Amino acid sequence: MVHVTPDPTLPLSPYREIGRAEWARLAAGLDQPLTETEVVELRGIGDRLDLTEVREVYLPLSRLLSLYASATKQLGAATSTFLQEDDSTTPFVVGVAGSVAVGKSTIARLLRELMSRWPGTPRVELVTTDGFLYPNAELERRGLMDRKGFPESYDRRALIEFLTEVKSGAPEVRAPFYSHMRYDIVPDAHVVVRRPDVVIVEGLNVLQPPPAPNDVAVSDLFDFSIFVDAETSHIEKWYVDRFLALRQGAFSNPSSYFNVFAHLTDEEAITTALGYWNEINMPNLVENVMPTRHRARLVLRKGPDHDVESVLLRKL
Repeated sequence: MVHVTPDPTLPLSPYREIGRAEWARLAAGLDQPLTETEVVELRGIGDRLDLTEVREVYLPLSRLLSLYASATKQLGAATSTFLQEDDSTTPFVVGVAGSVAVGKSTIARLLRELMSRWPGTPRVELVTTDGFLYPNAELERRGLMDRKGFPESYDRRALIEFLTEVKSGAPEVRAPFYSHMRYDIVPDAHVVVRRPDVVIVEGLNVLQPPPAPNDVAVSDLFDFSIFVDAETSHIEKWYVDRFLALRQGAFSNPSSYFNVFAHLTDEEAITTALGYWNEINMPNLVENVMPTRHRARLVLRKGPDHDVESVLLRKL
């Protein structure tokens, strides 16, 4: 058992701070369920995820989430017994938040795979909030194309309705489908969720407070929330590196919305990426994303190489 001893010289905090070495020891005795090939397939562009990172960081995290999900299911069953009604426990919902290029999409995909290997949570679905962006035509009409990814560019009401149906136990719930190739919502395409054990919801702004005091926050419908954290300078570098990689990959597809960037020189591509970062993504990070970090149940702190260096877990 790993014991985290509080430092009496540090100010009180609602979080336990667990260093990488201490967190990695929690993986002792846990079987590594993924192969190197599977990890490579899950890894996003620019991420340096490997089997060691999976074993030392994400395998213990998936186990913790599975324990939370199973405990919540047991509490739901006990409550139903108390109320003398049939068990109506609904899916356990996990929110994953963080900046563009911080690696949250990779983490969400990885957790989906790992959690589905635990006995108590065999059915896990992943939904990204990209599907709840307004279509480009609507963003153009509202003058928001240059603020795509900011809170106002999302159909917040539709996202709340989706999660409300999930947490109400609806047998089938549909979310819009977003194409990164087209950079737009695909009409008549959907992600279908049919009462799984766990639903992972990944997106920039999923921990945003409600716009008005009487409104429901998206995070009010989460059972657990994760924030992926890193220094802004590191995220900027990852963003530029990813842009350069996409220029040679997805952007080169003639059908890509970003095909116009495929033939840029390295210098032009770096200048373009920094322009998007400084004008759109960094302001959104500083104004909207980073201030929600304290709302998370767990924070993953990454170092310059994408490795998780410490974990903050909110005390119960």
